[in-house]
Amino acid sequence: MHATAERQATDSLDGLIDLDRYPIHDLESPAGRELIAQCRRQLDQDGCVVLKHFVPEEALARLERETERLSPEAHYNQTETNPYNSAGDPEKPASHPLNRFDDRTNGFVAGDRIDGDTIIRQVYEHPGFQRFIGAVVGMEEIHQYADPLADLVVNVLREGCQHPWHYDTNEFIVTMMTRQSHGGGRFEYAPGIRSPEGENFAEVEKVIDGDRSRLKSLDLQPGDLQVFFGRYSLHRVTPVEGDRERHTVIFAYAKEPGFIGRPERAQRIFGRMAPVHERLLEEGMERSDSLAD
Repeated sequence: MHATAERQATDSLDGLIDLDRYPIHDLESPAGRELIAQCRRQLDQDGCVVLKHFVPEEALARLERETERLSPEAHYNQTETNPYNSAGDPEKPASHPLNRFDDRTNGFVAGDRIDGDTIIRQVYEHPGFQRFIGAVVGMEEIHQYADPLADLVVNVLREGCQHPWHYDTNEFIVTMMTRQSHGGGRFEYAPGIRSPEGENFAEVEKVIDGDRSRLKSLDLQPGDLQVFFGRYSLHRVTPVEGDRERHTVIFAYAKEPGFIGRPERAQRIFGRMAPVHERLLEEGMERSDSLAD
């Protein structure tokens, strides 16, 4: 897209994003280039990019009302799961990560419940925002999820809810907190603990056993934008404390078009499958890597 046209297109984000602090509408300017350089340095150093106060206060209040309105649509489930959202392996020892199950109790508002007139979907689908995210993760082009349930999600955590150690199905994850709980709900992660070439089960086992030597912990606040490689970084959200729900928007992108999560995962997380998942079950599913989830 031509720079002038892109600036005009991104004008619709004015007021929703602090464009003075984060000039994503003009990435070719000196300030825009420096923003991308800073993001990449932070990603290289910490395995994660956090842009504080990405959303100004006025827009944040609107976003909080929006996710509060959507939160009753969340599907809640309580289950025992391993980091791979898969079955265990009886041929491996009980200490193996595939056989380490923990309580997962949380809720997700599926993408097909989030209309096109919502702020979060407008941001998610905006070409200027996508170009910015692509530049941050070092990709010339990124693509929206083709998964109608997991493309744009609101994670809703009530008191006692947690999301134990897990990976994401997409290579990188973009999130924005819109509401913080009174306590708990802390985000912890082990950056780059696995790769497309291998699971690194030995190091994963250490993390599950309580070794914090490679962990990073973030005190995320409403309005912060977070980008990190959730497909390769083991991560969790600690149990929420207090009667105030924790809301986080998850923007799912992939480097290749047509990415769809596994049907079994959709059933576990959303309590149902979309027609595309049912077709995948009938036709068989191929993935571009051999990772466990």
